[in-house]
Amino acid sequence: MIDVLIAGGGPAGLATAIRCAQAGLEVTVAEPRAGPIDKACGEGLMPAAVAGLDAIGVDPGGRPLHGIRYLDERHQADGLFRGGPGLGVRRTELHAALGLRAKELGVGVVPVRVGEFVQEGGYVRAAGLTARYLVAADGLHSAIRRACGLEVAAAGRARYAARYGARYGARYGLRRHYRVAPWTSMVEVYWSAGAEAYVTPVADDLVGVAILGGRDGGSGRDGRDGRAGRDGRDGRAAWGGGSGTVRAGGGGFEARLAAFPALRERLAGAEPASKVRGAGPLRQDVRHRVCERVLLVGDASGYIDALTGEGISVALAQAAVLAPCLRDGRPGDYERAWRRVSRKSRLLTAGLLWSRHQPVLARRIAPAAERLPRLFTAIVNQVADG
Repeated sequence: MIDVLIAGGGPAGLATAIRCAQAGLEVTVAEPRAGPIDKACGEGLMPAAVAGLDAIGVDPGGRPLHGIRYLDERHQADGLFRGGPGLGVRRTELHAALGLRAKELGVGVVPVRVGEFVQEGGYVRAAGLTARYLVAADGLHSAIRRACGLEVAAAGRARYAARYGARYGARYGLRRHYRVAPWTSMVEVYWSAGAEAYVTPVADDLVGVAILGGRDGGSGRDGRDGRAGRDGRDGRAAWGGGSGTVRAGGGGFEARLAAFPALRERLAGAEPASKVRGAGPLRQDVRHRVCERVLLVGDASGYIDALTGEGISVALAQAAVLAPCLRDGRPGDYERAWRRVSRKSRLLTAGLLWSRHQPVLARRIAPAAERLPRLFTAIVNQVADG
């Protein structure tokens, strides 16, 4: 019997495996896909994520990022990182670096997907293995989370909508790379009426562009319950997936890019360097992170939105507190630890998303950042420091 079986070999799963191995636990990762695995994400690591990777001996390289820039048609605001740079890193390079470190620490990988599992007494059986604990790191639409009954139903999403004064609408993301020399060392966030475009330099001749918005290209205020319906449970069909086609209204990537004329002009003539990848619906409400000997980490443990770009930072922090809970045989303590290390990110993201849902406030985000540079910089560094 092994100590920990981790379902999912993405960054959250591998970071958890590394932390558990460093804590002296015997760890196996179950991941059916051969790495490195690509995914629709912004690829900008905040300084807290850089520090978190350094703490587990991972250096993925990448381009230094010195801050975050907000732009709309008439305004620009720069918030510089005070505690050291972040990194723009291709998702595949980050994944490869984490995989190499896990291998160095003796973490085994089995090419299987964990679907069903059984908890009996002091162990969990899954994928032909027996472990003291099962960690679900299987992403936004975690099958293990669903099997444990930890998802918040539609009624809970309705209560969220009532609480924050906005109709609940699902948001999705698309990402594509362009072969062009980066024109900035910042993460640029372009704001339009109902969506945002994020530009991240990831190599000397490559930038990643991610666009977030509702199914119709807007902010997500479409009155839906947060699922992609017949267009696809995980948003890949609704927002393009790996094929680059969109079947849920709003057109393809280029049509959505048209909402950001300044960015489109920047990219004029640049060759697309990757397929369009999609993700969503982004918001995933979860009641608890612990179900006896099953624990959730990363996106599987709950997600609000990608607005602040803290996904990897938070996943690394969660992995850091999960490992000692398992080492010391106190899995129930993880819920409180998860809330502690995720609290600031959840509050900042929820607040910004609430503003995004308010028509009057939404169009004033970039102007306010420009007029209040010290406040904007302070907020950026709250995000950056994790």
